[in-house]
Amino acid sequence: MSLAVDELAKTLSGKQAIAVEAFARALRQLPTIICENGGFDAAELVTNLRAEINNGNLSSGINMFDGKVDDMTKLGVTECLRVKEQALVSATEAAEMILRVDDIVRCAPRQRTQQ
Repeated sequence: MSLAVDELAKTLSGKQAIAVEAFARALRQLPTIICENGGFDAAELVTNLRAEINNGNLSSGINMFDGKVDDMTKLGVTECLRVKEQALVSATEAAEMILRVDDIVRCAPRQRTQQ
């Protein structure tokens, strides 16, 4: 997904391109976080995964049982596209809400009393 988002960023200009590039960077961090949470050497596994994907093996992924890069279709690992889409949409909407915090209702300042 990060490769597709990177390609999209190349077609944009200005602040939109910066935001899309940041989103691609965030997507690239996901395998690293998963490896670290599993107790594996994230640097080696993610580097191997990127090499496999760049070589055209788009079904490659991280085998968390053995701690190595494997073909996910051979292992029977499949993902529902709709679930993945919804997770990305929800995460993107949450990030957008955090960025737009200034546009959310602002409270009036409290009245100060003299003492």
